[in-house]
Amino acid sequence: MGYQDVNAETISTWIREEDWQWGRPIDSRMYAEAKAGRWDVLLTPTKPVPHYWFGGSLEGRRLLGLASGGGQQIPIFSALGAKCTVLDYNDDQLESERMVARREGYDVDIVKADMTRPLPFADETFDIIFNPASLCYVEKVEPIIRECWRILKNDGVLMITFENGINYITDPDDEGRICQALPFNPLEDPSLYSKEDGYQFSHSFSEQIGGLIRAGFTLTDVYEDTNGYGLLHELNIPSFWAVRAVKK
Repeated sequence: MGYQDVNAETISTWIREEDWQWGRPIDSRMYAEAKAGRWDVLLTPTKPVPHYWFGGSLEGRRLLGLASGGGQQIPIFSALGAKCTVLDYNDDQLESERMVARREGYDVDIVKADMTRPLPFADETFDIIFNPASLCYVEKVEPIIRECWRILKNDGVLMITFENGINYITDPDDEGRICQALPFNPLEDPSLYSKEDGYQFSHSFSEQIGGLIRAGFTLTDVYEDTNGYGLLHELNIPSFWAVRAVKK
């Protein structure tokens, strides 16, 4: 198996045994609230995405949830009138999407695919791409960013989550102690692989922000967020960036 398959199995374990945050589908109350115009979505663990990032009504706009399965964000966007596609590589996450769509009675295109491969969409297909915290599970981010550029329409918006590496330099049993050099890459150093955590990877500022710029994106806004748990969160030390970028 490739590391992507190992990670898919690891995430299924988190969903079934650990109540993983990104694997909890919304309930009917939250869907009804979104239909009534009361909604929020997350790119990072704790801070909702500003509504102005979406540039107005989602009615009729084509939106891709990239590695965004789980029945969390896509049902909200569907309730707001977007024409949604969700791509994920985990069967449990995609089944949650099907379950919520059946329960609430809306249509969604569900695609099982590996985002480290060329994305199975034509050029200039989407108005919005929404990519919650998931790039830490892939080794190379720049090919994914270039694919996002390709499949976005002109003036299309990419909302994407990056990590700053701090999760990988601190001791998980004593988060105040720096114990690991960067980059963190279990494919290069097998001792870094953990069966509990799967294959995770740090990425540099140059790879992530630089990758957006080199692909041609214009950055329009950004905010930081914490893990949502543990000492780093308690000390308000950010681990993630949420970035809004536009294809011009």
